[in-house]
Amino acid sequence: MDETLGTALRRWRDRLSPLDVGRPAHQGRRAVGLRREELAELAGLSVDYVVRLEQGRATSPSAQVVASLARALQLQPVERDHAYRLAGLLPPQEGTVSTHVPAGVQRMLARLGEFPVGVFSADWTLLSWTPAWTVLLGDPGGRTPAERSLLRAVFTKGPSGLASWPVLPDGDALGPALVADLRTALVNYPGDPALADLVEELRSTSAEFARLWNEGAVGPHVSARKTVLHPQVGEVTCDCDVLTVPGCDLRLVVYTVAAGSADAEKLEFLRVTGGVRADGPAASGPGLFSTP
Repeated sequence: MDETLGTALRRWRDRLSPLDVGRPAHQGRRAVGLRREELAELAGLSVDYVVRLEQGRATSPSAQVVASLARALQLQPVERDHAYRLAGLLPPQEGTVSTHVPAGVQRMLARLGEFPVGVFSADWTLLSWTPAWTVLLGDPGGRTPAERSLLRAVFTKGPSGLASWPVLPDGDALGPALVADLRTALVNYPGDPALADLVEELRSTSAEFARLWNEGAVGPHVSARKTVLHPQVGEVTCDCDVLTVPGCDLRLVVYTVAAGSADAEKLEFLRVTGGVRADGPAASGPGLFSTP
């Protein structure tokens, strides 16, 4: 019997431990691996759509859906490419920005659930995030990849454009660092037309980006302090650091607070309650590790 995308999804789902995605493996759990509901939540899809994919009733998933499933299932690159082919799609080509998040990075993030962490691709598109990111900054799950671009957020909406409420930055070093990163990405991924299109878009819509680009701005990412004006707990001041993952060109943006501080108490309240107060709605998103 020939393998289909549905049979492959079931096989990959069965082999993935709940612990690898930050979920407890309760005694008496009948599912060997992830449940369909859990995979759907992690991939940002409906349960019904995952069921139809596995049963072969949905036969034409988009490249974005396959990429989301590959990240949620923690597939290796060769397995990810196999999934694309089973879906009748061409795998991501060499010379283009990858949206793949290695399994090791995902397992690490699953164990960093108390920290707001966002994973960005080489063109600074938000790929994945922890639930603490969601309760601190708002849920990005309903946004398209274009709307999760940090470059668009910074240069067309201001530094807090990816957040659902205002974020006050400390200093103005972010813009030059992002421009330098984008210039490097153009060299590293010459076969990605979307990168050139992004540069032209930003040059035509942002005078600040055009100025930095024409000046050849360069700048490293440095630790910064940001104050989140959260609608439920007020000001939360965090240290923001950018970590790189060698070999896969990912950036991890990590927000931390000093232990025992008032900011730590506010962040812990948001993390434990999911951002729910008696006088307000939930601010949280899905799961212990979210992928769009």
